[in-house]
Amino acid sequence: MDYLIPILLFVGLGLLAGVLLTVFSRVFAVEQDERAVQIREVLPGANCGACGYAGCDAYAEVVAGGARTNACIPGGDAVSRKVSAIMGTAFEDVVEQAAAVRCNGSCGVTGTRFAYAGEMSCAACSRLYGGQGSCPSGCIGLGDCVKVCPFGAIAVKDGVAVVDRSRCTGCGLCAAACPKGLIEVFDATQKVEVLCSSVLPARATMAACKAGCIGCKKCERACPSGAIHVQNNHAAIDHSKCTGCGICAEGCPTHCIQIL
Repeated sequence: MDYLIPILLFVGLGLLAGVLLTVFSRVFAVEQDERAVQIREVLPGANCGACGYAGCDAYAEVVAGGARTNACIPGGDAVSRKVSAIMGTAFEDVVEQAAAVRCNGSCGVTGTRFAYAGEMSCAACSRLYGGQGSCPSGCIGLGDCVKVCPFGAIAVKDGVAVVDRSRCTGCGLCAAACPKGLIEVFDATQKVEVLCSSVLPARATMAACKAGCIGCKKCERACPSGAIHVQNNHAAIDHSKCTGCGICAEGCPTHCIQIL
């Protein structure tokens, strides 16, 4: 009998707490826009943040509130059409994007300065003298970008990360994961890119990597649209002017400019 009163007291408190929680959940419940639920169902679920919001849930909420319907880069036009239909608005075209690794330093053209035996992570390795590679601007090749890509669009081949553009959605997760900032996301219609990030003088670049940009300006002189210029020992393409003719790639002596 000595234990009966405490037990009944705890049971009573539990029941009271349950009733109060039920009442509060009903009184203070926030009604969710049914359109947000429908929009969330058609989004790809990558939670990449390419739309500018925290994830698919957050984007669905703001679209239901009137935000633009074409911000989901991974979903592309197909998702934009579905979202627009849910919102009852006109279809908005999505500017498809794709990533490119601005490094072409495979094992055959570059080397290493030391043997790395730490955590198999680009972020960890980069903290040790900028990585083990001969080129201080080169891809570390331990696959941090591969681990975060939800679409299987990037892989490390022959020591350097390579993007499969047929799978790439341009979400940008790989770019955010690269500790050296070698991955760039740009308009998917652009097919020519300088796959090198070195700004070392020509002699130092060639000593580090035979496929690096040496700033020779052959591409700059050959480009008929004035879309490529050499600055700080490095060629850079102005994609707003580039027509994708590929003349710069044909004349590049180190083949660091490539048609993707």
